[in-house]
Amino acid sequence: MRGNKLLSRVVWFCAMLICVLVAQTAYPQQHKKRYLDKYEDLSVKLMNETGIPASVILGIGMLESGMGTSRNAKMLHNHFGIVGRNNLAKRHASYRSKYKEYDTDEDSYEHFVKIVRKKKWYASMKGNTEYSLWLKHMNHTGYSTAGTEWIRRVTNLIKRYKLYKLDAQMEFAKSS
Repeated sequence: MRGNKLLSRVVWFCAMLICVLVAQTAYPQQHKKRYLDKYEDLSVKLMNETGIPASVILGIGMLESGMGTSRNAKMLHNHFGIVGRNNLAKRHASYRSKYKEYDTDEDSYEHFVKIVRKKKWYASMKGNTEYSLWLKHMNHTGYSTAGTEWIRRVTNLIKRYKLYKLDAQMEFAKSS
């Protein structure tokens, strides 16, 4: 009788352990899918308005915001690590940040493309779907302090989630 009780407890413990392990691997995947679902259409819309590939917009947003899980993404709606003013102190938040606060996540995305459009090299690149060239230009002009590591990480996200497929939807007129 005692052996059966011990065996049932061991089986129950193993079942619970398996459930926890499965949940830990499934949750990050759901997070990534949710982020892609939420911002994919916005990235394509901005691509068609600006000529900046959706893969670049979305890939950088994914990296810089930790798929929307970073404090800056949650508290400041900042998905691109853009430095600026925020109202955290006025809200008596214990968290302090040098990053800009936006009213909405969409405002963050729109401000990001606005910044990119002001770069000298933008005119020659708009409408080009080669994400690697965009990342090199951005890195060269100091978008990230991580340099080539930043390029590698964004490129890996673009490839892993096949974000480059979004760029095929570009309807941006290069002459505009």
